[in-house]
Amino acid sequence: YRRDAVDATHSPVFNQVEVLCIDQDINFSHLRGTVLTFLKTFFGDIPVRFRASYFPFTEPSAEIDIKFSSGKLQGTWLEVAGAGQVHPSVIRNFGFDPEEIIGFAFGTGLERLTMIRHGITDLRLFYENDLRFLRQF
Repeated sequence: YRRDAVDATHSPVFNQVEVLCIDQDINFSHLRGTVLTFLKTFFGDIPVRFRASYFPFTEPSAEIDIKFSSGKLQGTWLEVAGAGQVHPSVIRNFGFDPEEIIGFAFGTGLERLTMIRHGITDLRLFYENDLRFLRQF
C-alpha cells in the first residue's frame, strides 16, 4: 500500500487473535480468569473491567476494558477485547450438545495491544518494513 493513499484514521490491515475454549463445566468465571491472567501478564497490574455487550456468537457477551494508570490517558478506560460464553447454536454447529458442552471465547487486536503497551501512535508503522522501528521490539 502507499502511505499517502491511506487516510490517517484508517489502517490498511490488522491482526487479531481469537481464543476459544470448549469443554464440560466451563463458565464465565473461567473466561474472566483467563482474560485477567493474559492482560495482567501483558500489561502488569492494571484495572480491568467487563461491561455487558452484544456479540452474535456469544451469550452472555462482554467488552473488556483496561484503565490507564499513568500518562496523558491516566484515569480513562479503553476497550481492548470482546468476549463471552459461546452461544448454544455455535456449540450445536460444532456437533456438540449445548446441555453438556459449553465454552468461552475472546478476541483482541495484536497491534492494538502492542501500541498501548509501547506508546505507539500510528498503526502504519508496523507495515512500513522500517527495520529501525521493528528492531525496537
